[in-house]
Amino acid sequence: MSNPQLFEHPLNERVRTFLRLEHLFEKVNYFAPLREPWDTRAAVDALLEIIAITARADIKTELLKEIDRNLSTLMRIGNQPGVDQGALKQIMAELEQAAGDIHELSGPIASDAREDPLLKAIAQRSAIPGGACSFDVPLFHHLLIQSPERRSARLQDWLTPMAPVHKAVALLLSLARTSARPRTLTAEQGFFQEALDVQAPALMIRVGLSSELGLFPEISGHKNRFSIRFMHADGGGSRSSQSREDVPFQLTCCIF
Repeated sequence: MSNPQLFEHPLNERVRTFLRLEHLFEKVNYFAPLREPWDTRAAVDALLEIIAITARADIKTELLKEIDRNLSTLMRIGNQPGVDQGALKQIMAELEQAAGDIHELSGPIASDAREDPLLKAIAQRSAIPGGACSFDVPLFHHLLIQSPERRSARLQDWLTPMAPVHKAVALLLSLARTSARPRTLTAEQGFFQEALDVQAPALMIRVGLSSELGLFPEISGHKNRFSIRFMHADGGGSRSSQSREDVPFQLTCCIF
């Protein structure tokens, strides 16, 4: 299967949070350098969601725990035959650097942005549909009518202290995604399920599908078992239905 469409599903709460943060960092970093005021609005929306996630959970502790778990795993496999010692040392150095950068963060993650008067005002009004328009938050409107360079610089002031978090999340998810090879399988009549090894619990699963099939997976699962239903992506407002045909797909169980 060449260039399959990929779908990911987390199997624990920590990875679920990391995937959401990755999504939001990618969104804000895409829109932040662009020049239109609507781009700045989209970047700020993503930034506020990052702030909300980091306010609800101790992301700093979660990142450090996951880095430590990865380092322990790498140390255990370091003496196994066939391990590329150079690559192993590089990955461990990157993890140790990421942990050091996280430790150097002063206070909770995104604490400076969380206390910024402008972002607080936008967050308060954003709970109302259309609440962040020009007359609701005139200070935000004042920012939006500045030059693209000034708007981008203001966004970077908020984002730069969060850079170690983005880097650590990206590194951990990259290690998870490359920790196993995809298997080519068939879902009989559009359904597949599999038990997982409780001694080596998977962090997430990745499903690869040919775009020509016109299907998407509905995935449910936890650390012991997961199931996949392959659904027709039909338009027209009708409810999606499960395929009754056998569906070839690729499956990667990321266990690192």
